[in-house]
Amino acid sequence: MTSREATPRRYLMCRPTYFTVEYQINPWMHPTVPTDNARAVAQWTNLRDAYLALGHTVEEIEPIPGLPDMVFAANGATVIDGISYGAQFRYPQRAAEAPAYAARLAELGFETSAAKWINEGEGDFLLTDRYLLAGTGFRTEYAAHAEAQEIFGRPVISLQLIDPRFYHLDTAVAVLGDTIAFLPEAFSPGSVRVLRRLFPDAIEANLADAEWLGLNAVSDGKHVVLPAQATGLAEQVRARGFEPVPVDVSEFLKAGGGPKCCTLELREAGKSA
Repeated sequence: MTSREATPRRYLMCRPTYFTVEYQINPWMHPTVPTDNARAVAQWTNLRDAYLALGHTVEEIEPIPGLPDMVFAANGATVIDGISYGAQFRYPQRAAEAPAYAARLAELGFETSAAKWINEGEGDFLLTDRYLLAGTGFRTEYAAHAEAQEIFGRPVISLQLIDPRFYHLDTAVAVLGDTIAFLPEAFSPGSVRVLRRLFPDAIEANLADAEWLGLNAVSDGKHVVLPAQATGLAEQVRARGFEPVPVDVSEFLKAGGGPKCCTLELREAGKSA
């Protein structure tokens, strides 16, 4: 079994003070289904505390009334090598989140680069040790992939998402140190071939775990923080030498979110691998 090593990470999160589901912009969202804000805050707090217990740093951004999805910090930007590539949201309901995240990241000392093309941050950009994986099909425009490559100077691998339930890349791929876990059914046949070629040792998740957004996971190279209900995926990552850290974030599933959606990684210059 491969020996895994954790590295300290720095994250940005947003308390779900105003979290609710009041519009529908993905198949998970149903405004007629009630949400429990107190439960959402408790689950978010447990997720934040799990990161702190693992030795990571958590920064916070102040939530803004009228932006119920602002808790999904991963969509606010992509931060690599001390550079923040800002988001530009597909739907107007979330548009005001982008300048709020840009301002907070500037306060935290990151160089900010505004987006010319629609992209939803780390929802569709996932950094591996060799590539920047980039999703398209539902939210982020293909042109944003080239824009990200110019900004970060890293090779970008474009991947086509085809299932609207897995509308962001981070719902269908989890980066696990030097490999990934992914759901083949979420991608076009060509994209599946690309992922299998680049990551021949990848974990292929099953649909049952993916429907709990089990792949919306966060790894520090050893630990994998993932939804508690994705038990099959937890066993798969354990078999590869990782340590699963299950968390219950089921309230956020009502909006199509999980641990990764709530977590934006802040990568400083020289600390990106």
